[in-house]
Amino acid sequence: MRDVSLNPVRPFVTELTELTWLDDPVIAPTLVTLAAGALRVVIAPEVGGALAAYYESTPEGPLHWLRPATQAAFDERDPLRMASFPLFPYCNRIRDARFQFDGGTVDLSGNDLRFAHALHGNAWRHPWRVRARAESSVELHFEHEPDSQQPGDWPFRYRAQQRIELIGGALRITLSAQNLGDRPMPFGMGHHPYYPRTAQTRVYADVQAMWHADADVLPTHLGPHPAIEALRDGMSPDAFELDNNFANWSHEATIAWPDEHRQLTMTADAPFDHLVVFAPANDAQLCVEPVTNTTDCFNAVGMQEQVGGCVLLPGEEIAATLVWTPRRG
Repeated sequence: MRDVSLNPVRPFVTELTELTWLDDPVIAPTLVTLAAGALRVVIAPEVGGALAAYYESTPEGPLHWLRPATQAAFDERDPLRMASFPLFPYCNRIRDARFQFDGGTVDLSGNDLRFAHALHGNAWRHPWRVRARAESSVELHFEHEPDSQQPGDWPFRYRAQQRIELIGGALRITLSAQNLGDRPMPFGMGHHPYYPRTAQTRVYADVQAMWHADADVLPTHLGPHPAIEALRDGMSPDAFELDNNFANWSHEATIAWPDEHRQLTMTADAPFDHLVVFAPANDAQLCVEPVTNTTDCFNAVGMQEQVGGCVLLPGEEIAATLVWTPRRG
C-alpha cells in the first residue's frame, strides 16, 4: 500500500451524512448491506449489480470511500450514478458499436440510443440475482441469453458472477465469467468505481504509457503524456482533461485526500492489466477503473499486452480479484 504520509486528525465526513434511501420503504428491501466492524457496503442487485455505497460508520456519520448513489440513481435505475458497477463482457466503448470477430460482424448498434458507440457491455443494464449471502459477503449472478429479436443484443451466451465481501479491513470483489455457448466469445471485464472528488484529491499510480483518444474518447495511439509522471507523483484530478486508458500499470493505485488525512488503495489481479482514469474538467466525477481491456479493444490495433481482452472458448472460465483498502490517520 502506498503511504502518502497522512497525519492523525479528526476524520473528514462527506456532506452527505444520511443515506436516506436506506430507509426508503420501496428501495430498502431491494438492497443488500454487508458489515464488518465499522465498514459497510450497500449493493443494489436490481440496478445492474451495482454498489450503492462503500463507507465507514463513524459517530459523525458515514465516511464514504466511494461516491454514494443518489436518490435519482434509484428512481431511474441508473448504474452510472451508483458508487460502482460491473463491466461485462467488455469495458468502455466499441467504435460505432461494431467489430469483426471469427469471420463475421458483431453489430451492437441500437441497444442504447443515448450512446453513439456501444458502452460497457450489457450486464450493467440488467438486474442480477442474489445467491449465497452472509453478514459480510454475498454472491451475485447474471446470465445472458442472446435475444435475436433485440437490436444490438450481445450475441454470445455467458454467465457472470461477483463475489463481494468485506474482509481484512477491505472491500474485495472477485469477478468471474464463463462462456456458456458453443463458439468462442471475445471478452473483457472490469469495475467502474466513482470516488469523492475535492480540490485536494490526489491519484497515485505507476503507469508506463497512455492511450491518446479522439473526440469520441476512442483510442488513437499509445504514447507519452504529462499525466504519466503526474500520476506517479500524485496527480490532481484537475490537472488534465482525462478519459483515457493507461497501459502497464503496477496493479496498485491510491486515491488520497490529504486534507482529510485518509486514503484508499486499490489493488488488482492480472488480467486487470489496464487502468482507466476519468477526470473531466469542471466536474465532480472521478473514476479510477481497473479493467482487462482498453477502450475499443476488439477493433484496436496493437500488441496483445497493449490492447488486452481475450477470447473465451466454449465452457472456459476466467476470474480475478479487486481489493479496495481504506486507511485513516
